[in-house]
Amino acid sequence: MGAAFQIMSKVRDYELDMQGIVNNGVYFSYLEHARHEFLLANGVDFSGLAEKGVHLVVIRSEMDYKASLKSGDEYAVSVAVERLSKVRFGFRQEVVRSSDKKLCVSALVIGTALNERGRPYLSPEIDALFGD
Repeated sequence: MGAAFQIMSKVRDYELDMQGIVNNGVYFSYLEHARHEFLLANGVDFSGLAEKGVHLVVIRSEMDYKASLKSGDEYAVSVAVERLSKVRFGFRQEVVRSSDKKLCVSALVIGTALNERGRPYLSPEIDALFGD
């Protein structure tokens, strides 16, 4: 994936399951943190939008688990955004282990924004992410 954005992090012991690998649910947090950092880096303040009554919501997540991360592994989470419809957008994301560049998770997280009336709406800040 030729991602436009990437963050680096390291696995913490409390993220592991009984098998000694990152619990599958933890990857959702990795992906969400990277999306929030992506938005901030592109001038979109998640909490600022919420204060204005615009709520960014996830409506679907698809994750393919390819390899496991273990305690102390360093990894990168990449983010690329694409327009899927007039009011839906997708974040294509990958989690890659740094030591061997092994793809651990490939994901598509689909979202929309809701206005103060709860109706789908793309704010100008979100619309600008697509550069159309």
